[in-house]
Amino acid sequence: MAELSELLSRVDRLLDRLEHLIPTPPPEPDWRAPAFYWRAGNQGGYLQAVHQPHHIPLQALQNVDQQKDRVLRNTAQFAAGKPANNLLLTGARGTGKSTLIKSCWHYHRDSIRLVEIDKPDLPQLGQLLLSLAERPERFIVFCDDLSFEEGEHHYKALKSALDGSICAPGENILFYATSNRRHLLPHKMSENLETQQVDGDIRPGDSIEEKTSLSERFGLWLSFYPFRQDEYLAAARYWVESLGGHWSEDTRMAALRWSMTRGSRSGRVAWQFARDFIGGAGVDE
Repeated sequence: MAELSELLSRVDRLLDRLEHLIPTPPPEPDWRAPAFYWRAGNQGGYLQAVHQPHHIPLQALQNVDQQKDRVLRNTAQFAAGKPANNLLLTGARGTGKSTLIKSCWHYHRDSIRLVEIDKPDLPQLGQLLLSLAERPERFIVFCDDLSFEEGEHHYKALKSALDGSICAPGENILFYATSNRRHLLPHKMSENLETQQVDGDIRPGDSIEEKTSLSERFGLWLSFYPFRQDEYLAAARYWVESLGGHWSEDTRMAALRWSMTRGSRSGRVAWQFARDFIGGAGVDE
């Protein structure tokens, strides 16, 4: 009996060690949630429900009316079950690219789910798209700050998923992305030397063609530009007044001084100024 007890004890210890080696199955997503975040893991990823996603009203986005109209229309087409394009927003920092995507999606959150994936997790994009394609809901897969450095190969998974794989993306999925870099991949001056002239036409080299082919897979491509001073002040005034403050000449001068300390004029800088200005009122007295 002692030998049997010892044997059973050793079996129990072995099973305990094996439990740590066997991967835990990913949790089933709560499909009632309006948004999700893709959590990557060594044995695959899973969708984490986001029940209260971040939201800024569309009217808070200043000086991007044309971009706002295009993103709203494309998202409305997708929500209505009509053809729509994958979307890439590029340009200056802090001008509202990612906020615009989330605000336009929020307009249609009853008919579209938002799924955010980080750039380092793009190798698992195929797994994510397969899991979403089987669902009856419609999804926007969103990646913020999408740009790649020399030697990074995550972009190949995205390139294949957007257009080029034998397995086409589901009709219920669009891909929205933002980037500060126009072509997503760095261009070197030396690559211009590959350009050739053929029968009077300028033909870029293979390196440039490879790097521009990713951004060209986005059917809708919109640019954002740095704010002029009057545009920055208009955004600062909106945020000051929306936070319950009063806009005056002193406030205007304070907003200008704030932008000079940041070395930038953008919607984000205007929002940060308003929070500091309104939040600090009376604190230092």
